[in-house]
Amino acid sequence: MNYFIEVIVPLSLPKTFTYRVSESEFLFIKKGMRIAVPFGKNKIYTALVIDLHQNAPTLYEAKEIHQILDEKPIVNEFQINHWFWIASYYMCNIGDVYRGALPSALLLESETIISQRKETLVDDKELSDDEFLIYEALQHQSSLKVQNIIDILNKKTVLPVIQKLINKNIVSLEEEIQEEYKPKLIRYIRLHEQYQSEQNLIQLLDNFNKNANKQKELVLQYFQLQAQESKPISVKQLTETAQTSAAIVKALVDKQVFEEYYIQEDRVNFDKNKTDNQLSLSEAQQNAFNEIEEVFTSKEVCLLHGVTSSGKTEIYTQLIENYLADGKQVLYLLPEIALTTQLVSRLTQHFGNKVAVFHSKYSNNERVEVWNQVLTSSEKAQVVIGARSALFLPFSNLGLIIVDEEHEQTFKQQDPAPRYHARDAAIVLANAHQSKVLLGSATPSIETYYNATSGKFGLVSLKERFGKVQMPEIELVDLKDSYFRKKMKGHFSTTLIENITEAFANGEQVILFQNRRGFSPVLECMTCGHVPQCPQCDVSLTYHKFKNQLRCHYCGYNMAKPTNCHVCSSVDLETKGFGTEQIELELAELFPNKNIKRMDQDTTRGKYSFEKIIDGFKNREIDVLVGTQMLAKGLDFDNVSLVGIMNADNMLYHPDFRAFERSYQMMTQVSGRAGRSEKRGKVIIQTYNPLHNVIQQVTNNDYEGMYKEQLYERKIYYYPPFYRLIRLTLKHRDFDKLKEGSMWLYQVLQQNLAIPVLGPEEPAISRIRNEYIRTIMVKIPSETPLQGTKKTIQKVLNSFDLVAQYRTIKVTVNVDFY
Repeated sequence: MNYFIEVIVPLSLPKTFTYRVSESEFLFIKKGMRIAVPFGKNKIYTALVIDLHQNAPTLYEAKEIHQILDEKPIVNEFQINHWFWIASYYMCNIGDVYRGALPSALLLESETIISQRKETLVDDKELSDDEFLIYEALQHQSSLKVQNIIDILNKKTVLPVIQKLINKNIVSLEEEIQEEYKPKLIRYIRLHEQYQSEQNLIQLLDNFNKNANKQKELVLQYFQLQAQESKPISVKQLTETAQTSAAIVKALVDKQVFEEYYIQEDRVNFDKNKTDNQLSLSEAQQNAFNEIEEVFTSKEVCLLHGVTSSGKTEIYTQLIENYLADGKQVLYLLPEIALTTQLVSRLTQHFGNKVAVFHSKYSNNERVEVWNQVLTSSEKAQVVIGARSALFLPFSNLGLIIVDEEHEQTFKQQDPAPRYHARDAAIVLANAHQSKVLLGSATPSIETYYNATSGKFGLVSLKERFGKVQMPEIELVDLKDSYFRKKMKGHFSTTLIENITEAFANGEQVILFQNRRGFSPVLECMTCGHVPQCPQCDVSLTYHKFKNQLRCHYCGYNMAKPTNCHVCSSVDLETKGFGTEQIELELAELFPNKNIKRMDQDTTRGKYSFEKIIDGFKNREIDVLVGTQMLAKGLDFDNVSLVGIMNADNMLYHPDFRAFERSYQMMTQVSGRAGRSEKRGKVIIQTYNPLHNVIQQVTNNDYEGMYKEQLYERKIYYYPPFYRLIRLTLKHRDFDKLKEGSMWLYQVLQQNLAIPVLGPEEPAISRIRNEYIRTIMVKIPSETPLQGTKKTIQKVLNSFDLVAQYRTIKVTVNVDFY
């Protein structure tokens, strides 16, 4: 009898594949196990079993599997079903979802290994230059990967060179799977057993000669540590406290005074002592908490609309406590990795080591560890805090999902596929687990608020700040008037400078917000008007003063700052516009003895860079924090009395139907960082248009007014929540071919769909990485069946792919792209 398994392969392919297994393998394999399978001519991939059956494939001969990688499943049924829903709803391939969901250390791929044949005698003179370089490298290393050879020869086409070496019998290839995850081992130290008796120990200390003072000190330090702590002493801890080197420890190990041993340790361990302080909710918080509990009796999803600093995190903590008491797992989703730093310290104080963190700044091994803890429902991962990717963890007993700052656009994955929205996918996942979802925000997205007010979700409002602290006072500064009256120093109005000076005099901290990184977005020649452009994208290069270079923020292209114009050779070059770097430098001139730090993508590239900046600011080492939208999200600093928004207008005028909503959210959120303890905070908004509706709504904290105005416009112009949007993006290096192909696709879609299809249009930035871009937008009314429309779109895309001249055009589908 024939036995088969159905698997997903981690490649961008829409279907599953069938492989042949033996009877004993068939009985051993379970859904959710990883299997190494041959795919294509000579590649091996880690596939995931999703079904076992006895039906042979009709279109191809089923291959046999390579090896079974797991003893028990590492993915559960909930996940597999959820992945198929994501693939179907967001119109992407199941292989993309699988690849995006698993930590890459669990996705082993064959890496072609090239090793030297020792038995072959080689004459150096017969080898070409490239062949000799590879041969020479193999004298120093036993084997090389293809990527190493690309690096050595500094060119992409290395396969012909390798082929020649194989033909000459100098090297051989082997396909090899490498297990990337290795447990972390910590080196500990203990006294050798012969010195456990007091007599031998006294003798040992007496025997240290005068030259071995440092060794004697180290042994005494060891006893001191042992007396202070009952737990094992690591080599690192001993060398740090004794302020000595590891060489002295090694000398004592060689003398058999100490012996080494290793303990496997979790890479991420929040070993904070749980404090027994009972959460005390204010009256308003307690009422909101009771209302949420009530909503959960009849509805699956509840929106907590609480003003900034109203204490939403305390309510979440109380809810988490209740679910943990019932033995359930809790997932806490955040929009920004920077936020996990503060939240982890707050939750570990309350829940001890039950908290795990999962996001992309963690190494592969750390993520595998958290994955395994969630899989086994370990005590260490009862509460998982993470960015959107934490949604893919193998929960089996999920009770509650909290989506904090649910309005944030970072919950929507843009590239690569799957282009899912974590908030919407979380609601579907919770439905499968029959668990609850709490969405929290001071400025909910219009769709969520619409769902809440129309009765689809529950709605709980929290209108006062914690501890009855007043909302910050907002003052508008008219930049046009200030420049006219010469009341500006650089990009700072005298009003803002006076308020910063006052804050410093009171020993308080300041946050300045400018949603653009770099020094200045444009460098212009004042003689001929030339602006340096990126050669691969249709954008001007941003000037970064700290690296003295011009950079493209789309493809990463950079060049040294020119000393003269590339067109007319004039030296009269001037920067236009300003970013966070320029604000930081101007501030340093205005307040030379203050500690000023910047928080944007350039300063937070390292693994612990967020922690360093946030801890420094919280510990009041930093006086002013200048930053981009990272600052706008849920950070809690009790000593910030002033927030300055440097230019409110550059957010308002984006060619995007969400521009006004996003501007309101961003300004309100940034304003909410001010005055979070006893004293009322102040916000200064610099703008050229102080009478603009959105800026007035921010000043008056009028969310309802903004919501009603935007909802009215959305209805007229066919936008969410009344219409669903699907955007098709076409890319190709040939402008004419793209234009022709996008027109063909648009016309066929229009013929097959009786709903608005807009396009094909050039986006604001119409070329990125040398590829021209065209977009087509499909607007689906809420009453039109969504699945049927998507099937039609998919059929049209399949037929587009069959047209020979358009096959090279890349088409990406983005469902609910907003």
